[in-house]
Amino acid sequence: MNEFMEVLSVIGHVIRALGFIVLGFGVGRFTTDAYKSAVWQVQVALAVGFFGLLVGLTNYASAGSMGTFALGAGAAIIMASMGKKEEKEEQTVEEKKKK
Repeated sequence: MNEFMEVLSVIGHVIRALGFIVLGFGVGRFTTDAYKSAVWQVQVALAVGFFGLLVGLTNYASAGSMGTFALGAGAAIIMASMGKKEEKEEQTVEEKKKK
């Protein structure tokens, strides 16, 4: 019975890690998308809320949970800052047509 509980514990830790990485990605993506098209008051609220969530997770969640949240949020922010590939390809095709 003890071995079964250990297996369930490992499965629980994996599910929690995946949940926090998805949560981090979702919150990071929402923050970056909403930040671009908002007025400055909403931008301030988004930044304070996002960093407040980071501080809260640092204080009340485990290190592994916080790390996976940070990985997800970092991936979302990097993806949002890269831009869309289709737009870049269309611009290069249009530039070639003009020449």
